[in-house]
Amino acid sequence: MIINILIYSLISFLAFFSISKVSYNLNLIEIPNKRKIHLKATAYTGGIGLSLIYIFALFLFDFSSEKLNFILSTAFLIGIVGFVDDKYDLNAGGKLSLQIIPIIYLIILENLNLNSIGNYNYFKLELNSFSIPFTLIAILFLINSFNYFDGLDGVLSFSIISTLAILFFLIPNENIKLFLIIILIPILFFLCFNFSIFKLPKLFLGDSGSLLLGFVIAFTLIYLSIEKIVHPILLAFSVSIFAYEFLSINIIRLKNKKKIFDAGQDHLHHLLFKYTKSIFQTNLFISLANIILFIFGYTSFLLISPLASLILFIILFIIFFILRNKYSN
Repeated sequence: MIINILIYSLISFLAFFSISKVSYNLNLIEIPNKRKIHLKATAYTGGIGLSLIYIFALFLFDFSSEKLNFILSTAFLIGIVGFVDDKYDLNAGGKLSLQIIPIIYLIILENLNLNSIGNYNYFKLELNSFSIPFTLIAILFLINSFNYFDGLDGVLSFSIISTLAILFFLIPNENIKLFLIIILIPILFFLCFNFSIFKLPKLFLGDSGSLLLGFVIAFTLIYLSIEKIVHPILLAFSVSIFAYEFLSINIIRLKNKKKIFDAGQDHLHHLLFKYTKSIFQTNLFISLANIILFIFGYTSFLLISPLASLILFIILFIIFFILRNKYSN
């Protein structure tokens, strides 16, 4: 297993290095503009590298679950959707329509859909006939919340690492822990390129990467819920910063009569960066915020009840929104 992980690590590095070289030669680059705060043209194909690496993982590792294999293999299609969006700048409708195709495939054909969102002692939240539409909306919600976080070096990657660390802590199953490690390793190598460590060619995830990672994490959470490995409210807390920010920014935009799908610099990482002037501090704050929110939820879950954790999830969102609305102004 250690040898396979070393091989996988080497493949991850070589894949990113190769894709960056090819991207600059083919002019697959993002040009700085008023909305983009980077200083020079940068390849946006990190997500394509991730897609290829995860496909390779299917041949190298045995996750003992066909559903986990399908999640990684189908994620390649989402990566392609994101790449097309990066290249041709699709409108919101076209982008969502293309995302739905691989999502529907896993929901309907592979039965990766939520039938329940948890037992809360006094009641159980059964979805029944709303199972498929609820799952579809939840996945689109989470995928695009990940896309919202991809606007500053390292923010999305470090936020995902915080989520993977939480899930690794919660999950007892060694095979699923291996799956999380396989998701993590390429992200760590991507960060070396994203920050140009050792003068490596600079890479962005692009929509191909943010949508792909959102897809993989979303369906991994659904799998953990379906298999009753982790309670749904704890899974929600593992991505609380994504959910809170996505809801907050869209509510604020609607309140200010702005289009919710328009790009802008009103995201949490933009606001924090303007205040701190530090990418490191911005990344640290957001990642720690996600972990701290989870600690609150996990503590209430253990010491009181799942219902208390659910109520706290809602209360913490209200507090987050009030603060978010205050400081966004």
